[in-house]
Amino acid sequence: MEFGIVELSRFQFAMTAMYHFLFVPLTLGLSILVAIMETVYVMTNRPIWRQMTKFWATLFGINFVLGVATGITMEFQFGMNWSYYSHYVGDIFGAPLAIEGLMAFFMEATFVGLMFFGWDRMSKISHMVITWLVAIGSNFSALWILIANGWMQNPVGAEFNPLTMRMEMTSFFDVVFNEVAQAKFVHTVSAGYVTAAGFVTGVSAWYLLKGRHIELARRSMAVASAFGLASAISVVILGDESGYSTSHNQKMKLAAIEAMWETEPAPASFTLFGIPDQEARETKYGIHIPWAMGLIGTRSLDTVIPGIDELEKEAEVWIRDGMIAYGALMEIREAKGEVAPEVMATFEEHSEHLGYAFLLRKYTDDPTTATDEQIHQAALDTIPTVWPLFWAFRIMVGLGFFFIAGFAYYFYRASFKRMSFPRAALIFAPIAIPLPWIAAEMGWFVAEFGRQPWTVDGVLPTAMSVSALSVGEVLFTIAGFALFYTVLFIVEMGLMLKYIRKGPTLDVKETELWLEDHAERLRHSPSGSPIATPAE
Repeated sequence: MEFGIVELSRFQFAMTAMYHFLFVPLTLGLSILVAIMETVYVMTNRPIWRQMTKFWATLFGINFVLGVATGITMEFQFGMNWSYYSHYVGDIFGAPLAIEGLMAFFMEATFVGLMFFGWDRMSKISHMVITWLVAIGSNFSALWILIANGWMQNPVGAEFNPLTMRMEMTSFFDVVFNEVAQAKFVHTVSAGYVTAAGFVTGVSAWYLLKGRHIELARRSMAVASAFGLASAISVVILGDESGYSTSHNQKMKLAAIEAMWETEPAPASFTLFGIPDQEARETKYGIHIPWAMGLIGTRSLDTVIPGIDELEKEAEVWIRDGMIAYGALMEIREAKGEVAPEVMATFEEHSEHLGYAFLLRKYTDDPTTATDEQIHQAALDTIPTVWPLFWAFRIMVGLGFFFIAGFAYYFYRASFKRMSFPRAALIFAPIAIPLPWIAAEMGWFVAEFGRQPWTVDGVLPTAMSVSALSVGEVLFTIAGFALFYTVLFIVEMGLMLKYIRKGPTLDVKETELWLEDHAERLRHSPSGSPIATPAE
């Protein structure tokens, strides 16, 4: 495969986006867990909960800083590598990003400082409120980012202006309450909660194996397993909602995920296992679950899910319709303000599929003169590569159900077995820490790779969205980002491991609270009897 500007720009954005998302889910989930722990501390006044809050908040802070550093470069890329995209849809896409920066990020960043440095300068309740505001800001930040991304998947509340040659917002309400954006938000934040719960469970299990910080580890396991179980169930349920919205907003993506080449009678079956062959247009060795896909994708017994072959033919029709809109658009541009009413009427009648005509720009400078072969090839381009989507989706779903079973087990042991865990379970928990990240990355791969060949689905092809750069310039920035992110990864892992090995520490206030909490036990303890210290 020849790597040109488009392929290299896609690779760079995928690399930086997936790296950035290593930090996002842990930030989302840890912020909520830390707020829960501090709430318990305020309610009980037990020093162990203050100690837990400060320890997990330290790890949250390290992750938060690295997440901010990698997130900033993401937004710069829209101007560097995707300048035409920024010009074409900036009126819509820029609004939620600006709101995220002005409202959510500044709220989050401001209160992070108060959370870390305000422990002995504020009342307990005031500090707890600050911690919850950090958590809300973190999740609120994700909301606006996902509203922007959701619009790329389902571009509602906007229309193309032939006079300015740009997309313009017609309804901010529709953009914000886009069904795809809302489904993506709740699904993504729930995945972040699972990630944080798995992280806390794994680190706590490691402490129990080492016989260190037993009191903190057991309570952290109890909170994380309950939080993780609820979150894992939510991920599966909310993932079903995302699938349902895909069935009527991005039909080609759904067909590719399922490797459904031909349209099946309703309700369609779900392919549990198979080997997609895109050249032969078949899925070999398929194991199917009858009716499952129809029920999941359409929530009915009589709604048909179209297959790839049918959608390709539909795309060809839309390309031909878009060619008419493109021809009218060229006449509008040449008229320079004096547009004939019949030309504008022609454009408005066919403008819905203008983006499909843009797919022809890959093969000809003038889409109105495209040959039948070029039209057919452009229709083929609307089919993403099937096998990566097919397997990424199944890895994600399989891990989702695994998380439910895993957290249910740890919750049962923590709640009904007096927090006693078999050694094998304690060994497995740290090993399983990366699994939620794998599931989350698979989810983003399905969402973004499945949208190809579009940057904005049905509106702007990826091939038209890039900046006018040379291959050398893009390769240079890729190398720079790779070096920068490698250094950040080493710093992140070094700091995380350092503070995990170090464990929680006590300040003067916590020592006073611990002595007060254990005063009664100290008075009645037999001389020489061992009493656990607060650091154990």
